[in-house]
Amino acid sequence: MSPIVYTFLGFLVGALVGLTGMGGGALMTPSLIFLGVEPVIAVGTDLLYATVTRIFGVFFHQRKNRIRFDLASRLFVGSLPAIVLGNLLLRTLDKALLNEYLTLLLGSVLLITSTLSLIRGEIKVPIRPRREYLYLLGFVVGLTVQFTSVGAGVIVSFALMNLARVNPREVVGVTIVYGLVLSSFSFLNYAFLGRVEYSLALFLALGTIPGVYLGTHINTRVNKERLKKIINVIILIIGVLILVQ
Repeated sequence: MSPIVYTFLGFLVGALVGLTGMGGGALMTPSLIFLGVEPVIAVGTDLLYATVTRIFGVFFHQRKNRIRFDLASRLFVGSLPAIVLGNLLLRTLDKALLNEYLTLLLGSVLLITSTLSLIRGEIKVPIRPRREYLYLLGFVVGLTVQFTSVGAGVIVSFALMNLARVNPREVVGVTIVYGLVLSSFSFLNYAFLGRVEYSLALFLALGTIPGVYLGTHINTRVNKERLKKIINVIILIIGVLILVQ
């Protein structure tokens, strides 16, 4: 596949992330698989791409808003055993088996995350909010991201607002910081096993920087909530297609 295609993909996903603040992992990994990239390589490469993207996200967000590092640290502490477990599974499971079941897991996660995002803020979870739940949430999301590179943003933001009752203005910063640390450590697991395509990640990053810049500057001219719903419907359809295949 031509490098131009991957650069354009990075630009397109970056623009959508800059425009809506979500959808990066849920769009990038299945897109890479669709373009013929081996599933386990697609996940590892997307984790590197997500790490680079979130570095810029943390930098720009911290300049404008206060970041709740206390919440992000609790999530990450919960993710540590998941990262260790994920590393163990990646080393012991057969690569062919991983490729076979990663697509099934990816499709399931896309269905869950897109559904949660579509109904976010419209349901009341009958659980008493407790910050201690963040450790459990961190473990679940940490293990999910290890094998799909998807889920950190949507699942965490949904849970923070509905279970922990965190101020929505603080949720974005928490998910960006937590997502950065999680994707960094998860990427290292794949890097040590040689399951990252660095040249591919470079082309994706080259496209995502101007994409994020463009998306950020035009987000005041479109209905972001409507656009988010459209993207989530697309992610939902992608998840269904992956599961059907």
